[in-house]
Amino acid sequence: MRGLRHHTERHRTDRIGWLRAAVLGANDGIVSTASLLLGVAAANAGHDNLLLTGVAGLVAGAMSMAAGEYVSVHSQADTENADLARERTELEQDPSAERRELAAIYVARGLEPDLAEQVSTQLMAHDAIGAHARDELGISANFSARPIQAALASAASFAVGAALPLAVTALAPEQALIPWVSGASLASLAVLGAIAARFGGADMLIGAWRVTFWGALAMVITAGVGAVFGGAV
Repeated sequence: MRGLRHHTERHRTDRIGWLRAAVLGANDGIVSTASLLLGVAAANAGHDNLLLTGVAGLVAGAMSMAAGEYVSVHSQADTENADLARERTELEQDPSAERRELAAIYVARGLEPDLAEQVSTQLMAHDAIGAHARDELGISANFSARPIQAALASAASFAVGAALPLAVTALAPEQALIPWVSGASLASLAVLGAIAARFGGADMLIGAWRVTFWGALAMVITAGVGAVFGGAV
């Protein structure tokens, strides 16, 4: 008798955790730093002050992203762990009721009652908490919370994204700084959106347009605020 062949497939959901954090961090790095620089530049700040503002924005933003991602994802992890602990208690106290609950889930998904009972019995014999975590609670390895990974990915990607408008500010001529920073940042956002869409299996053009539109809106509003308050000082 021939053994069963393993058919290995790679799905995009395997990378959803780090991809989300990396794209969010890089996008925020470009948008927030470019907007900050444009707002200060529109207020007629000097070149040295712009560079100092950009460096401060990069460091503060990276730390904020890391802390925010860690806290929010850790809260998700705490909720998942609490649900799993409750499920373990229920399995210990009344495994028959939990098996019937699992079978009812499979019936609702289209299995015949007898088959659903067999499936629930075999899955619980193999890994009871794993079966309930996946099919009752909706917790899987691909989507489970990883606070440290999310924090590091967000901080690193924010710093990379923020470094681009900062580098343009350092190299561009002072009299043409606003168009240079705006153009380079919007081009980077378009590339980022296209790459993220490519990795996620979505339409690259739509991904690029979506990211670029909101980035441009943020820059225009911030630059306008800087011009208004700069002229009032």
